[in-house]
Amino acid sequence: MPSSPSSPSVPQRRSVLPALLALSLGGFGIGSSEFIAMGLLPSITQDLFPDAYISSREAALAHTGWLVGAYALGVVIGAPTVAIGIAKLPQKPALLALVMAFVIGSVASAVLPTFEGIAAARFLTGLPHGAYFGVAALVASRLLGPSRRGLAAATVIGGLTVANVIGIPLITWLGLLVGWRSAYLVIAGMFLATLVSIALAVPSTGTAHTTVSIRTEVSVLRRAQVLLALGIGAVGFTGLFAMYAYLAPLAEHHTKLDPEAVPWILASVGIGMTIGNFSGGWAADRDVRSSTYGSFAVMLAGLVILALFSAGTLGLIVGVMVVGVGASALGPTLQTRLMDVGKEGPTLAAALNHSAFNVGNALGAVLGGVVISAGLGYLSPIWTGITTSGAGLLIACISFTLDGRRGSRADAQTFADGIDPEKALIGRHS
Repeated sequence: MPSSPSSPSVPQRRSVLPALLALSLGGFGIGSSEFIAMGLLPSITQDLFPDAYISSREAALAHTGWLVGAYALGVVIGAPTVAIGIAKLPQKPALLALVMAFVIGSVASAVLPTFEGIAAARFLTGLPHGAYFGVAALVASRLLGPSRRGLAAATVIGGLTVANVIGIPLITWLGLLVGWRSAYLVIAGMFLATLVSIALAVPSTGTAHTTVSIRTEVSVLRRAQVLLALGIGAVGFTGLFAMYAYLAPLAEHHTKLDPEAVPWILASVGIGMTIGNFSGGWAADRDVRSSTYGSFAVMLAGLVILALFSAGTLGLIVGVMVVGVGASALGPTLQTRLMDVGKEGPTLAAALNHSAFNVGNALGAVLGGVVISAGLGYLSPIWTGITTSGAGLLIACISFTLDGRRGSRADAQTFADGIDPEKALIGRHS
């Protein structure tokens, strides 16, 4: 009996795990690339702006924080444009081209001599970020089947969260020991390994969407629920990055820890993000609404812990870990939400989750830098994050409330037409 399209054949099942690991390795490299500057921010600042660091440490750190924002801006711009550009390409060659772009951008970040050149390299490195995760999530979803979309997204994003546990602390330690530029060379090596792994392990799945035109992909941006889902991510994730972008200065100058302790603090964030990612994927496959509300509740709880107790080491560790759980659970949850509300343009919708994620990244870095440079102290980004995460939760409430009203109107119409609303509901969700 031939296998159904949604059920891999036996040989395909045997190839699923290596393929998923290869896709996750790409997420591992991207996570290391995206977040490494946060742990090395003081070192980069002292190297690029030694005089400014001595005369006004807060202002110099805030200026270097624009490197985080430059990468995030690249993701925001690249996620829709690159995703649309590759929508008609075979998925495997598209993934290989995207990973090669990461290799080139990482090497440039390591060798360029000026702040402006490095900022440009970080921007260019961010361009393929969203498209990679979008295509990789679609490939993983195809390998695992449509009923496990949340798990598929969590598996790919899982590489990013594991990077926060292992990759970023180790690379940060290496950067503190040898020099921050060595960190980007190591990351370039990770992407080379990803390139080989995808070439060997990921099956050729054909063209992503031969029946979906670029016009159809772009049309999802006219849907209110797509825009609201993007707003949830863009505003909500600002809370994570307002904390994360200035975590090293917070640990060193507020909690009074030695710089050598920063990798351990970063590992605490990574542990929380890994737990949150897979629990969020599990929860999203069961109820996206509950997973969204629960993610925000946990993230806000962690930020409040930091605001009140981060002067002590235990309060800092517990706070960043709880923030990591909540924020990372939101990732696969919103990925699943966008697949649902933007299914007419699957490549663009899947990639835009990371565009929204990095709007939050950029906003967090910028707003955190603004309040620190204004002299409001190293806790001020935490309070900024509490405000923005609360706003993200409010957008989520609006989005799901509109879902409920639309469902009620649909049920009323089916009743008027003589159709059993309960059967119609089952039909909509079957």
